[in-house]
Amino acid sequence: MAVIEYLFTNETEIKINEEIIKKSGGWKYASLLLVNQGLATLAFFGVSVNLVLFLTRVLDQDNSDAANNVSKWTGTVYLCSLMGAFLSDSYWGRYLTCAVFQLILVLVLGLLSFASWLFLINPADCGDGTKMCRHSSSVGVCTFYLSIYLIAFGYGGHQPTIATFGADQFDDSNPKAADSKAAFFCYFYFALNVGSLFSNTILVYYEDSGKWTLGFLVSLCCAIIALLLYLLGTSRYKYITCGNPLTRVAQVFVAAFRKWNVAPATADALYEVEGPESAIKGSRKIPHSDDFKFLDKAATITQYDLCGRKDPWRLCTVTQVEEVKCALKMLPILALYHNLLCHLHANGIPFCGARRCNDLKTGRFPLSSSQHVSFRHLQRSHLHRNLSSNSRLTELQRMGIGLVMGMMAMIAGGVTEIQRLKLVRPGEKKSRLSIFWQVPQYVLVGASEVFMYVGQLEFFNGQAPDGIKSFGSSLCMASISLGNYVNSLLVSMVMGTTARDDSPGWIPADLNQGHMDRFFFLIAALTALDFIIYVFCAKWY
Repeated sequence: MAVIEYLFTNETEIKINEEIIKKSGGWKYASLLLVNQGLATLAFFGVSVNLVLFLTRVLDQDNSDAANNVSKWTGTVYLCSLMGAFLSDSYWGRYLTCAVFQLILVLVLGLLSFASWLFLINPADCGDGTKMCRHSSSVGVCTFYLSIYLIAFGYGGHQPTIATFGADQFDDSNPKAADSKAAFFCYFYFALNVGSLFSNTILVYYEDSGKWTLGFLVSLCCAIIALLLYLLGTSRYKYITCGNPLTRVAQVFVAAFRKWNVAPATADALYEVEGPESAIKGSRKIPHSDDFKFLDKAATITQYDLCGRKDPWRLCTVTQVEEVKCALKMLPILALYHNLLCHLHANGIPFCGARRCNDLKTGRFPLSSSQHVSFRHLQRSHLHRNLSSNSRLTELQRMGIGLVMGMMAMIAGGVTEIQRLKLVRPGEKKSRLSIFWQVPQYVLVGASEVFMYVGQLEFFNGQAPDGIKSFGSSLCMASISLGNYVNSLLVSMVMGTTARDDSPGWIPADLNQGHMDRFFFLIAALTALDFIIYVFCAKWY
């Protein structure tokens, strides 16, 4: 009787667990994550979108210095995504990683709001383009930089994990799961655009008029609401455990290096576990390929491997080796795009609006220096909906089109700058050129982002092995950080080369004395070179 009672109890527990699994995840809880993404993006961009203006108006930095500082900061944001992916896959899991990094974001937004009110915005409403702020104390400046870099840490660590955690909410055993995941990524990108659109319209309006602390407080409230909504689904999220891809990648390289003098075995003689499942938890087996044959040494069985126990740092499976090969083939494609886009984010938006064109007003509502970027967000949302329903273009083709559109955007920016300089009155800082001249370049950049960002997201999730899909999201963001650091280096090199003797350089404090148009055309030329390399890599892939 005791045995029967024990079996009955276990069977009941199994049925209960299966019922809980069936009720967990799905669109209901994935939608919570989409709203969370939109609010977190609104909070982040409420700080980042006007950061160059804050540095120039409140902290009194030069244009080139402010652009360099923002490029480095933005690069740090996306570089932190690697930290988030590592902690997610290795130790904490995706749910806890998202919760911890969002909590960090909330706390430091509070610190930034407090620091700006107490130390930086003095007198009140200064930094609006007309009222100058007093010199900030070293304590205030240090607190400000500590705050924004912790914001980079919080938002950067949260971003790649929340995307993968949202895709986890759909059961792979369901035939419709693949379509649901594809739709989720589409809505994920849409949520990002909605959050960014609101920050570029509502929040920027207050910040541009000198109400910086109010803008930061609104970002703080959005982050708090995002965190509470995220915690609301705790008991019903679907949780998936996965291994650490960084460790597996390191094992392949270490094992191949240890067998440097060993000739790689033939495909049928390489090591692989028995059965349909791979040794990597949650990953299917991957057949052998002939690329990067030197890595096959890691799966080559030697006499030492036969005699002793199987050491993963000396002998790896074919699936593990192919996982690394796949990542190596994708890296050039992921790293090629973001320099031109990061240039526009760091330099184009604040320079174009605040210093290049006149303050256009519609009725009593002024179009601020960053709000005109909303054209880009509206274009992205519209184009993304059309692109999502059209699958005739491959992911690689979409990314190529995105590069071409990005190059065209830089050319449009250069032409606009030439026209702006022609309409500058002597003795005045602002040009008579309408700010709507900038709409074409932002429409082109918006289209470029849709083709590139969505193409990359679908490409990596479709082509990457099961075991590195979450790490792939962080690689996409890490490539953005690379673009920002390259952009920062490029600005420094351009100013170091052009600002000599009596020449103010291409990007001086007074842009009317410089040649931003030449800088735009330089970016366009580099993008053309980038496109040629991309075509070669895409054909090789």
